[in-house]
Amino acid sequence: MKNKRTQSGFTLIELMIVVAIIGILASLALPAYSNYTQKAKFSETIVAMAPAKSAIDICYQVEGSLGLCDTAAELGITVSDLSSGVYVTSVGVTAANAKITGTSTVTDGTDAYTAIMTPTENTNGTALTWAMSGTGCDRGWC
Repeated sequence: MKNKRTQSGFTLIELMIVVAIIGILASLALPAYSNYTQKAKFSETIVAMAPAKSAIDICYQVEGSLGLCDTAAELGITVSDLSSGVYVTSVGVTAANAKITGTSTVTDGTDAYTAIMTPTENTNGTALTWAMSGTGCDRGWC
């Protein structure tokens, strides 16, 4: 008669394989999570820029010229109010081209990430087209 041995637990090799798999998954998940949290914080800067964008769109529809809608005073907004977010350093409107620049508190270690919205008048003169750029947009966060 043969002795039957019943297995009563995991072997050391099986446990080491499980620990290795968990380590590999963690090494992949942590950078993705870090990028996700930075993107979420940076999105506050994009949201803070939205009122200035809307004000420029409305002003352009009323005035018919981007040159009459390129300063905060002409738009009737206070840009310091737009910069009130936790992760927003500043929001500004550049005179002469109505470019909106938002700077975030999220950094790459040395420089803060930025978003820039640049309006372009359509050929029919009735609407603006907005282009997004900046270091935050370069990372795919816009």
